[in-house]
Amino acid sequence: MNRELKVVAPPATVLVVGATGSIGRLAVAEAFRRGYETRALVRDPAQGRLFPAGVQVVVGDLTRAETLPEDVACATGIVFTHGISGNDSKGAEQVNYGAVRNVLSVLEAPARIALMTAVGVTKPSVGHDWKRRGERLVRASGLAYTIVRPGWFDYNAPDQHRLVLRQGDTHWAGSPADGVVSRAQIAQVLVASLASSAANRKTFELVAEHGPATEDFDALFAQLAADPPGSIDAVRDVDNMPLEKEPARVRNQLAALRTGDE
Repeated sequence: MNRELKVVAPPATVLVVGATGSIGRLAVAEAFRRGYETRALVRDPAQGRLFPAGVQVVVGDLTRAETLPEDVACATGIVFTHGISGNDSKGAEQVNYGAVRNVLSVLEAPARIALMTAVGVTKPSVGHDWKRRGERLVRASGLAYTIVRPGWFDYNAPDQHRLVLRQGDTHWAGSPADGVVSRAQIAQVLVASLASSAANRKTFELVAEHGPATEDFDALFAQLAADPPGSIDAVRDVDNMPLEKEPARVRNQLAALRTGDE
């Protein structure tokens, strides 16, 4: 792929990675509702029943790049909602990081990326570290992107729908005290970012406060600082994952993305 080309216009096709999860299903429905040609990546074709009629089911294993078909490679918008919790090092590498690496490795044309990780991702842990490495791959890719770090899913009160975007990831309690937001709003923000030039190269924590639901996503994104050009880390994040101390395979994969040799 030519990394000098960047997608800034809305994509024609949207692929959801992690499509069968609780956020993924909502992201598929939201992309389809917005009129995108929508594709859902699944392991089992029978899972197609989870999605609206008209959504294209794409069969592949996100942990194995060789199984990802042409319908993944030619997508022009990718929404990543995959992930596993806990501190299983092998599983976290294969899923939290590997899915991003694998999809980026097969893309044949520039795509717009919306990646979901988690609030508190910069607090060191096995699971968080592999999610953060996935973020770094996206930044190193040269593609247009938005990285969303949502708070705790569906812990918001009935009148708590006013979206607030934070930067710096300073909330590390590991509980809903770090912020809460509905699953539906997470999906809305991920999909809305694909069509918003104001969301490009932005990384933020997504939480909800008391008040009515946010409707103007462009204005919301426009308030944010962009990640520094060429940086593998988010603007205002704590510098606590030195690249020189990262595993050699991770450093090599970042370097390959930056040169377009992956």
